[in-house]
Amino acid sequence: MVIVLIGISFITFALTYLAPGDPVQAMFSATGVMPTTDVLDQMREDMGLNEPLLVQYWNWLTSCLQGDFGTSYQSKQPVVSMLLARLWPTIKLALLSLVIMLVFAVPMGILSAVYQNKPIDYIVRALTFFGVSVPNFWVGLILIMVFAVNLKIFPVISSGGDLMSLILPACTLAFAMTAKYTRQVRTAVLEELHQDYVIGARARGVPERKILWGNVLPNSMLPLITLLGLSMGSLLGGTAVVEVIFSYPGLGNLAVSSITAYDYPVIQGYVLWVAVIYMVINLVVDFSYGFIDPRIRLKR
Repeated sequence: MVIVLIGISFITFALTYLAPGDPVQAMFSATGVMPTTDVLDQMREDMGLNEPLLVQYWNWLTSCLQGDFGTSYQSKQPVVSMLLARLWPTIKLALLSLVIMLVFAVPMGILSAVYQNKPIDYIVRALTFFGVSVPNFWVGLILIMVFAVNLKIFPVISSGGDLMSLILPACTLAFAMTAKYTRQVRTAVLEELHQDYVIGARARGVPERKILWGNVLPNSMLPLITLLGLSMGSLLGGTAVVEVIFSYPGLGNLAVSSITAYDYPVIQGYVLWVAVIYMVINLVVDFSYGFIDPRIRLKR
C-alpha cells in the first residue's frame, strides 16, 4: 500500500506540474484582478512554483506526511478541511446507492438464476443489458426531467441535507450498478446450483427453498463482497459526473471545480485521499473473508 501510494502521489503531482495553464493567473482571474507580470512572477516564487519538479514534490510529500495537504489557491482554505467537509456527503450518497442497488439486484439475480431460460430470466437479462449500456449522465437527466421538473416530487438541485435530495443522485448511481450486480448474482447462484452438494441435497429430499437460502446463497455471496468493496471505493472517487449534474456538494463536484480553476493542491489531495480510502476498503474486505467463510480460516 505504501509503494502504491507513493506511486500515485508522484504521478498525480507530475501530471498537475505538466498540465497546461497557470494556477497563479487563474487565482487572480477569479478575483477579477489583472496583475502585472512582475507580480505574477513574484507570486510564483513565493508559492514555490518555480522550483524543479522533484523539489516541489518532496516539499509537498513531507507536508502531507505531517497532515498538511496545502492551501487552496482559490478559497485560501486548508485542503484537509475542504476535503473533510465534502467527504461525508459523498459517503452518504455512496451508501444509499449501494443499498438501492442491493435491494433490486439480489432478488432479480436470484430469480433469473432459479428460473434459468424461462420468461422471467429473459426479461431480467434484457433489463440488465439496457442498464449497463446507458450512461449515468443520461439516466440522471431523465430522472430530473421526469421526477423533478414534470412531477415535482424531488428537488432539481440536491443539497445533500435530507433524504429527498439524495434519492435522485443515488438512483442514478445505482441504475448501472444494479444491472451489473444482477448479472453477477445470477452467475454466482447458477454456479452454486450446479455443485455436487446441491445435487446430493436434492437426492436426499432436502426442500429446494432450504437448499437455496441455507447453502447456495451464503456460498455465492463471497465474490460479491469483493465487488461491493470495489464499488464503494469507485463511488467515493467516481461520482463526479452525477454530483455535477445534481449540483451535489460532494468530493467529485469539488474535484471538477478544482480542475477547472487549476487548484492543484485540492486536486492532489483529492486523488491521494481517494486512493487511501480505496485501498483501506479493499483491505477491510480481504480481512472480512475469514469471518464470512470459515474455509478460508482453515486454509490459513
